[in-house]
Amino acid sequence: MAVAIAAARVWRLNRGLSQAALLLLRRPGARGLARSHPRRQQQQFSSLDDKPQFPGASAEFIDKLEFIQPNVISGIPIYRVMDRQGQIINPSEDPHLPKEKVLKLYKSMTLLNTMDRILYESQRQGRISFYMTNYGEEGTHVGSAAALDNTDLVFGQYREAGVLMYRDYPLELFMAQCYGNISDLGKGRQMPVHYGCKERHFVTISSPLATQIPQAVGAAYAAKRANANRVVICYFGEGAASEGDAHAGFNFAATLECPIIFFCRNNGYAISTPTSEQYRGDGIAARGPGYGIMSIRVDGNDVFAVYNATKEARRRAVAENQPFLIEAMTYRIGHHSTSDDSSAYRSVDEVNYWDKQDHPVSRLRHYLLSQGWWDEEQEKAWRKQSRKKVMEAFEQAERKPKPNPNLLFSDVYQEMPAQLRKQQESLARHLQTYGEHYPLDHFDK
Repeated sequence: MAVAIAAARVWRLNRGLSQAALLLLRRPGARGLARSHPRRQQQQFSSLDDKPQFPGASAEFIDKLEFIQPNVISGIPIYRVMDRQGQIINPSEDPHLPKEKVLKLYKSMTLLNTMDRILYESQRQGRISFYMTNYGEEGTHVGSAAALDNTDLVFGQYREAGVLMYRDYPLELFMAQCYGNISDLGKGRQMPVHYGCKERHFVTISSPLATQIPQAVGAAYAAKRANANRVVICYFGEGAASEGDAHAGFNFAATLECPIIFFCRNNGYAISTPTSEQYRGDGIAARGPGYGIMSIRVDGNDVFAVYNATKEARRRAVAENQPFLIEAMTYRIGHHSTSDDSSAYRSVDEVNYWDKQDHPVSRLRHYLLSQGWWDEEQEKAWRKQSRKKVMEAFEQAERKPKPNPNLLFSDVYQEMPAQLRKQQESLARHLQTYGEHYPLDHFDK
């Protein structure tokens, strides 16, 4: 009987998931999100009732031993608004964004693309130590950022520079961070692309995968307790979703009923590990219902689908104090980082397909052209202007000195402990003795 009960639970869970998957897209006017189930009331026990009374799950008894095969469960569908030619598929799902906002989406994506190309090449020339591009994933960044309030707190992974770009983070600060110069808000202590900005409500990036997930849940719980009327959004990749912190974060968010959006960029690869080796189930969105989290899968290369899903998730997360999981299906066109050569694990033809046939920037450009809001002359002028803006910030950052080495020891303790002061003095003596071996003229005095 114990085995039968276990089978019943699995059967019930998977059946519910399949129904939820259909509801994700079919509820009218919901921007693709499923209707919330009523909160479960405290169970009333009756000795005359032959229904299961176990507190751990909602299920029915069955009298046939049956294991559920994962391959018989239909996959969660992918919500989209535009096709690959930029045409609206279902007019009722058109977000009807004004021209100015759509142009900001497009310019944020293309400006990010331009910055990526210049900084990637600067690393190859030895000007900066490291870089990570965002090629192919720009739609997941700006589509979600546009749907948030500016005060919503962002916990990123390391490939969400477009969120900051949409929030008008200055190019000078992007460059300062990558160069680690005196204008860097982190004072040169972080790796390149590990941005953070208090004014833009963007928490500083942490390199270890998935550490931001439970931290984001804690911030969302605090916002709920403070009645802050804001949401926390936490970005991560499908590889990070395999970390233990992800599962702990999902469970805490659900049980504590936190206003948080878990935003998974499923770009096909966790560095060099393809999704076929990363998991055997139906992606990341399928995990949400098991935790009691409202979930949806969207076309991450469709900026309007990302916008609609994030906007509705934000509205309901704040109004209902519950978490949401968005899995944005996309593709990482660039290498994982400047330390990676992706030709070792994928073909050039595969990359070219996504770059030429299904790029989020191209799709939105098609939409703008069809609306008469953009033309080839404007495209050429903007490309030239955006490159000029990036190069000006680049040259400015390169001229600025690095922070004073003494700043390595500041901003941790209000009063520096004796052991840390001893280390600071040791560094000062070392530089005084062997200063000719270091490029101290590159550092602020």
